[in-house]
Parts: sequence; C-alpha cells; structure tokens
Amino acid sequence: MASISGLPAFLAYYATALLLVAAYLTVYLTATAHHEIALIRAGNDAAAIALGAGLIGYALPLVVSIYNAQSLLDCVVWGLVALVVQMAIYWAMRLVLPDLSGRIERGETAAAILLGAASLAGGLINAASMTY
Repeated sequence: MASISGLPAFLAYYATALLLVAAYLTVYLTATAHHEIALIRAGNDAAAIALGAGLIGYALPLVVSIYNAQSLLDCVVWGLVALVVQMAIYWAMRLVLPDLSGRIERGETAAAILLGAASLAGGLINAASMTY
C-alpha cells in the first residue's frame, strides 16, 4: 500500500493541472482572432503548429509550478502567472506580425513557427524563473 500512498496528492495536482490547461486554452482560443479548432479540423497545419507549441509553452512552466508547489493554491497561482506570460507573448507577437491571425488562417507556417517558437522560448524562460 505504501506504493500508492501518494495517489490522492497525484490526483489533486493532476486534476488541478488539467483545469489550468483548460483555462489556458479557453483564454487563448478566445483571445485569438482566428478559430484554431475549426482551422485544425480543416487541415490547417499553421493553426496546429501555433496552438500545439503554445500549449507546450504553457505546460513547461506548469510542470515546474507543480514540482515546486508548497500547496495546490501555490500551484494554481504560478499556473495563472504562466497563463499571463503566455498571453503576453501572444500579444507581443501580434505587434511583430500585425496580420498574424490572417497569416495563420491562410496556412502560412512561417508565422505559426515564429509564434510557436516564441511561446516555447517564453515557456522555458518562465519555467526557469520559477525555480528560484
């Protein structure tokens, strides 16, 4: 039984992480001017690249927040910080590429790769900053 003694904590943190990922996706999908899910269903690689890399860019600091958390509340707070950072990266990339959504809608992978790379880089820096 000792091997599963951590199961309740695992379930609590896993469920919390899933809720935070759902919150991130809800905010991100609402903030973008294009409709990623519809584009992905239609086979738009650029939308899949941008959303997929953004999701990984969010998950990286979320993993670190779970690892370093002193409590579930601590995890949630840092997960929300990571969400804000990822959204700031998205808005910064819209300043760099004002027609970002249009380019992704047209399937231009260059714009999607740049957005995805910025999301991943931001996520890595965010995660490292959380290790204090």
